[in-house]
Amino acid sequence: MTDQRNQSPDGAAEAAETRTEAAFAALRADIIAGSRQPGERLRIERLKELYGIGPTPLREALQRLCAEGLVVAQGNRGFSVAELDPHEFSDLNTARIEIEKIALRLSISNGDEEWEGTVAAAAWKMRRADTALRNGSGSLEAWERANAAFHQAMVGACGSKWVLRIRTMLNDQYSRFRRASIGLRRDERDLAAEHAAIADAVLAHDVERACSLTEQHFRATEAALAKRSG
Repeated sequence: MTDQRNQSPDGAAEAAETRTEAAFAALRADIIAGSRQPGERLRIERLKELYGIGPTPLREALQRLCAEGLVVAQGNRGFSVAELDPHEFSDLNTARIEIEKIALRLSISNGDEEWEGTVAAAAWKMRRADTALRNGSGSLEAWERANAAFHQAMVGACGSKWVLRIRTMLNDQYSRFRRASIGLRRDERDLAAEHAAIADAVLAHDVERACSLTEQHFRATEAALAKRSG
């Protein structure tokens, strides 16, 4: 093991950055997953116990999460997880839809038989997950994994790294809201039918229908969250 007393300044800086990255990744994942609840106070002492990371990297990670809008700084009161604001979600959802449609158009244009096979397989798994969630035999976490894989498959032939990078950023933010909406309103929507219709349009290379159905699908989540908040 390296003796930290003899560690070079560059080595010490790299180690500190690694700890900050670890804290950032762990907190970010838990906020998106809902393990850290909206409005929850993020006390440094408590976070040290939960994540086994020191206070300095935790504070730096929290500042970075503030820049992403996942955490809110409360002056002398510290930090808390950002609330789920339906008005913010509407704006976020608009951006998410437009990027998703760009990715879909490119993917359908570029897609080959191998991509079609991936889409068909993802649609089959999505149908099973939707059915399990609706009848109470499946977990929300399993559904989330299938849902992410389904929508990723639809845009899998996009080919634009920048479009996909922006899509990922928006999707991470979007996931917090979707989880809240699906968890509460899952019996009020036929998610299996929505997903099947999208997959059918994509496999038919019907760009306009695929984009229209995807927008409706995302807007339904927005409406469910607005209903919950109202």
